[in-house]
This record gives sequence, C-alpha cells and structure tokens, in this order.
Amino acid sequence: MSGGFALFIVGWIVIMVTLMGIGGFFMFRKFLKRMPKEDGKSTIDWEEYYIERTIHMWKPEQKALLEELVSPVPELFRDIAKQKIAGRIGQVAIEKKCSKITQDVIIEGYILATPKRDHKFLIKKLNEKEIDITPYQPLFDR
Repeated sequence: MSGGFALFIVGWIVIMVTLMGIGGFFMFRKFLKRMPKEDGKSTIDWEEYYIERTIHMWKPEQKALLEELVSPVPELFRDIAKQKIAGRIGQVAIEKKCSKITQDVIIEGYILATPKRDHKFLIKKLNEKEIDITPYQPLFDR
C-alpha cells in the first residue's frame, strides 16, 4: 500500500467520523426535545399544542410577516425555526388572551423564541419595514 493511498484512507476516516458526529449531535438534540418534561409533554409537544390552539388566529398578512422574519435562517433549518417561533407566538397570544395574532404578538413571540445573537437580524428587518422597536426594547434587554 502506498503512502498516498494510506493518507487518503486516514483522511476519509476523519471526514466520515466528523460527519457522523455532526449528524449524531443534531439527532441527539432532537431526541432531547422529544423527551417528556415534568408535566408529561415535551418541548415539541408544547410547540405543536400552541400552534394548534392558535392556527385559526393567523391571517395571511401575519403568516407573510413571520415568513419574512425567518428569511435570514438557512433554508435547511427554516421549517424548524418557524415551528419554534410560531409556537412561542401562539403561547404569547394565549397568555395575553388575544382573539387574533397581531404584529405586536408576532414580534414579541419572535424575540422570546430566538437567542440574543439573532436579535440583530430582527432589528434590521424591523428597521427595513419601518417598524418602531422602542416598545420591544425591554424584551431585547432581558
């Protein structure tokens, strides 16, 4: 066996182990989200619950706004992010006893559902749409 071929095999093994590790990491995260909490429901179960309870409150304009807000998320993860954010928006709407999903509820739910590092994209999008972020500043600061 030549040195070049042995190096190729070692490189291929490193690449495969790395890819399997990355895949395993994402599968494990999904597994943890499916694990029931103390209340008997998992994180994903709660997301689905809030989405089902508020699906009738969404109008096409609000769906379009949510779609626009999640547009910076890579397409591979966009559906997952949209479900997580929509679940949190639904939770906010239920807690506030809203009869419909409004722009304020969408923005508040989006801020609460996303990590702090993603807020700069939201602020940029809101500035593009000429939406005042002053009322949401306490949510950004927490």
